[in-house]
Amino acid sequence: MVNPVSQPGAKRSLIPLGLFILLFLGSGLYFQAQNVEYAFYQLPGHVAIIPALILAIWLHRAPLQQSIDVLIKGAGNHNIITMCLIYLLAGAFASVATATGGVDAAVNAGLSIVPTAWLLPGLFIIAALISTAMGTSMGTIGALAPIAAGLATQANLDPALVAGVLLSGAMFGDNLSIISDTTIASTRTQGAKMSDKFRENIKIALPAAVLTLIVYTLLTSATAPVAAAEFSWTGVLPYAAILVLAVMGLNVFLVLLLGIVLAALQGSVFADYQITGLGKDIAAGFASVQEIFLLAMLVSGLSEFIKQQGGLSWISEVIQNLTSKLRLAGNKAQQLAIAALAFSSNLCIANNTVAIVLTGDVAKNLAQQHQIPPRRSASLLDIFACISQGLVPYGAQALLLGASFGISPWQVVSYSFYCLILLVVASGIVLLRRADTRASG
Repeated sequence: MVNPVSQPGAKRSLIPLGLFILLFLGSGLYFQAQNVEYAFYQLPGHVAIIPALILAIWLHRAPLQQSIDVLIKGAGNHNIITMCLIYLLAGAFASVATATGGVDAAVNAGLSIVPTAWLLPGLFIIAALISTAMGTSMGTIGALAPIAAGLATQANLDPALVAGVLLSGAMFGDNLSIISDTTIASTRTQGAKMSDKFRENIKIALPAAVLTLIVYTLLTSATAPVAAAEFSWTGVLPYAAILVLAVMGLNVFLVLLLGIVLAALQGSVFADYQITGLGKDIAAGFASVQEIFLLAMLVSGLSEFIKQQGGLSWISEVIQNLTSKLRLAGNKAQQLAIAALAFSSNLCIANNTVAIVLTGDVAKNLAQQHQIPPRRSASLLDIFACISQGLVPYGAQALLLGASFGISPWQVVSYSFYCLILLVVASGIVLLRRADTRASG
């Protein structure tokens, strides 16, 4: 049998991936130099990958129809299609919950219980809870940034510090939430259960969050009272319900469907939501995940070309050769390799979900070869991609916060203490904890 690593096309198959990264990263740097807002999103990822796919088809050196079949095989991968369907339901839930007042209720519920002396840690907790419930750091920042910007002025706090608090809390939930794009991508690519990945994740995220709270408590000096608008606690119930059901291990499709129903019922009974608009809100939720839906399928198609020509096996071998030089017990070196893959990929792409999808197959190969449980490889992928996303000034989160607070995105990430602490905690836990080779999800 031919060793895939020795195939002549192994390295060549990575050229289209390099082109995709070059186009996505290069266009972002160019637009940023031109002071264009959201520079790294002027050329959407699902458009930037088209030239890479064309190049992959050309390099495949096969009849056109055969190459198209390879693309379709990759895009139609069982895990990818499942992931995309979950994206649709998660988008629908977020849309319906927003339309029924759930976001406003969650934000103001948090603000109503924050003591003045705990303003910064309070904002961190609010952002963390909302992003965990909503499954989106961008949605959390969009909801909280206008309120937090006003609080910063009212309490005479450094805007960069407050922005860093929101970014930290938002990335906590982005990494931990069971309906986050990153959780969906990491669990599907690694074959892990969401509930197992959540339990694995929280062992790392919670200590880092506690340390972050201590830091922000020491930095709080506000004396102005915190004002919250009127809200109804019933608006928070759908979020709480899906979180509890998911941790209990209920099928994610059923969890999200129940979440949509609960949000709609809550809005129609306790708010002024018109149930006749449910269809439009669900459709709007579907549309909101269109980009990541398409990109996940196209990236998987590109990965199929790389996989068939031995590119993924070559990457895996290179990483193993590098990590084998580290004198670490068990599979700790390979765990760090998975972490480094996710972290460095996101530095190039500034999109943690895409970084996870791109590196998912290589990470899974490493995990299987070195008896790393799927829940752990999924957790490492998600954690380190989110750490990287919370530290890049050209990421969507830092750009939105910079615009909202009227400051530089570099100032925002300089106060992203949670991501820095999580980096230290996660790396330390990988190095210090006992090996676990149980194969269960």
